[in-house]
Parts: sequence; structure tokens; C-alpha cells
Amino acid sequence: MTELRNKINEAVNFIRTKTQMQPKIGIILGTGLGGLAKEIEQEVVIDYEEIPHFPVSTVESHHGKLIFGRIGGKEVVAMQGRFHYYEGYTMQQITFPVRVMSYKVGLGVETLFISNAGGGLNPEFERGDLMIMTDHINLLGDNPLIGPNDNELGPRFPDMSEPYSKELISLAEKIAEEENIKVRKGVYVALTGPNLETRAEYRFLRMIGADAVGMSTVPENIVANHMGMKCFGMTI
Repeated sequence: MTELRNKINEAVNFIRTKTQMQPKIGIILGTGLGGLAKEIEQEVVIDYEEIPHFPVSTVESHHGKLIFGRIGGKEVVAMQGRFHYYEGYTMQQITFPVRVMSYKVGLGVETLFISNAGGGLNPEFERGDLMIMTDHINLLGDNPLIGPNDNELGPRFPDMSEPYSKELISLAEKIAEEENIKVRKGVYVALTGPNLETRAEYRFLRMIGADAVGMSTVPENIVANHMGMKCFGMTI
């Protein structure tokens, strides 16, 4: 068994001492969105620092808690706070919680909802718009799958032609229309940060097809796809 698998098992075994819930839905609450945790009927809350091999959130508003509970009667596990490349963590550390949540070797999650706060590039977008991610561009200069591959976690060369589930995108659009919620769709581009982009960089990112820019999400999405999970992404 690989070192990564051992670490995943240790984290999962610890979490199982706190809860036996096996949620099929996972949520990553991004910058400024931690307050959505209040919408969860919380049953168990675990601090990241308690969980073996979990990184610790260092960014303000990222509370660093793993929340088990229910939304609309569905069992969920939510990350109240994520990790970023600019904090000094490796890609493998950033995405470790996704592997722990997964149905293959982890807590049972089959569908992952990822959220973040990003910067708008599309001139038609307005501040505060919700953008459903249809695709992404990885300009982080790194990839969480670099290194030896564990075939039990996923294939060496995972297909990324549909990183965000078309089925979930269609469902979100339908719900938004029913609830009269304005949503956009577009391509998200990830950079390392922590500095914001220059004007020249904004122009370049728009030229290559990006509609919004941020410093997260792409690593988690890559690992979720590697492990066969459905993904839905939303940026504000």
C-alpha cells in the first residue's frame, strides 16, 4: 500500500471515531462562503487540526472545520475552508481532503460541489454574479497527479474532457430559472497568487478564453475526476 493510501486510511479511521455517516455529497466552501455552513443541520464538526495529515487553513474566513450534517434531508460533508498553493502547501496536500471524502477509499462522497470567490474577466459579468463553471484552464504550473500513480485511486491519465458534470450544470440552470436566480456560465482559470493579476495578465487571460480567475478549485477538481467523482463548480 502506498504512503498516500496509508495517510488516507489514517484520516478516515480517525473520522470514523467521530461519525459513521457516509454522505454521498461533498461541499467545499470557498473564500467568503463559509457562512453557508449555517444552512447545514450540523451533526458532527471536526477541526482540521485534529485529523491526521490534514493541512490547516491559514486564510482569514476559512474556519478549518469538517462538517457532517444534512441539507434538504440529504447527508453531506462540507469543508468550511480550503487550502491554497500560495499558502505553501503541495498540490497533494491541497487535495488530500478530496481523497479522504471520496467513495473509493474514503467517506463515501460521489458528487463534489466546489465553490470559490473569483475575479471577473468577462466584460458582460457584473460584481456579485454567480458563474457556473463549464470548464477550466490550469495555469498553476503544477498538478496534483504528478508522481507515482495508485491505480486503485484512479487511472494514470484521467479524461478531463468534461471536468464539470453537464448533468449537474443542466440541473443547476433549471433550478436557477425556477427560483428566478440569475446565473452565468463560463471558463475559470487558476493562477497561483497570492498577488492579484496585472492589467496585461487580465487581457491575456481573457484572450485565451477565461471568464473568471482565481487561486483554487482546479486541483480539487482534477483529483475528484481522477477518483471518478461527479463535479459541479460555482464562482462568485
